[in-house]
Amino acid sequence: MVSGGRGILAADESPRTMSRRLEGVGVEPTEEHRRAYRELLVAGEGLAGRISGVILCDETLRQQLADGRPFPRALADAGLQTGIKVDTGTVALDGPDDGETLTEGLDGLAERVAEYVALGATFAKWRAVLHLGAGRPSVRALDANAEALARYARVCQDGGLVPIVEPEVLSAGGHRLEVCAAGTARTLATLGRALEAAGVDPAAMVLKPNMVTSGEGSRQPADPYEVARATVDTLRATMRPELAGVAFLSGGQSSETAAANLAAIRRRGGPWPLTFSFGRALVSSALAAWAGDPARVDAGRSALRREIDRNVPAA
Repeated sequence: MVSGGRGILAADESPRTMSRRLEGVGVEPTEEHRRAYRELLVAGEGLAGRISGVILCDETLRQQLADGRPFPRALADAGLQTGIKVDTGTVALDGPDDGETLTEGLDGLAERVAEYVALGATFAKWRAVLHLGAGRPSVRALDANAEALARYARVCQDGGLVPIVEPEVLSAGGHRLEVCAAGTARTLATLGRALEAAGVDPAAMVLKPNMVTSGEGSRQPADPYEVARATVDTLRATMRPELAGVAFLSGGQSSETAAANLAAIRRRGGPWPLTFSFGRALVSSALAAWAGDPARVDAGRSALRREIDRNVPAA
């Protein structure tokens, strides 16, 4: 999944989120338009040389391309693996931790994993969300989300799916890079202990963390060299060398910034493959280029390829 510099395309927005994004470019938010947009993303030629797989939501996994092939079969025909988002979203964390959240979806997960495997999925994703700020992330939020991520990963490994484990420390705020580094280190260290306690095999999972960056509103934005140093040093201090790979999320960065930071991270290097699992940083321009017009499918695919190519090392 993470070999040869190839990345993973995240196209797993929920129907509600995808509908909002369609409305944002003037497209009626129907199930058919969501399906057509996802077909635009996955049915282009040459993707297998750039990405290894695509993460889908439950709706898309059950849909078909215009030629009648289910999405997992079409992806397999193109040499790509099918991923599935299995968490069911976040809820407010009960108690004094105002604004913090817990990701849900463990109920019935083993049965859903078995169904997804039967439908053609080979890997899964679960996203936890951690907030930075005064006293955040709290110990309670760290422990609760790490335990859920670890339980999810173990269920997936037992059921035949490779888990992508995504602990995202949000970039919202005006904090310095050092604040994000400290919060990310606490998050990953807590996660590492939970994974070990749950018996998760690190060699059979992919970590999808945030890059260590300054906050979106920081007056001192970190350059790619600083981001790479802080990110790799944090990972080396918290993650086991047996980890199968690290596929970074873009975390709201522009496509140019995310690509520049990823290139610097790769130059710094680590004991694991370092690649990308971006969503908006790859697909936003494709959505805008297409805008629901069947005559502009090729324009949308060209835009997607340009964004992916930013992040694939030159041969």
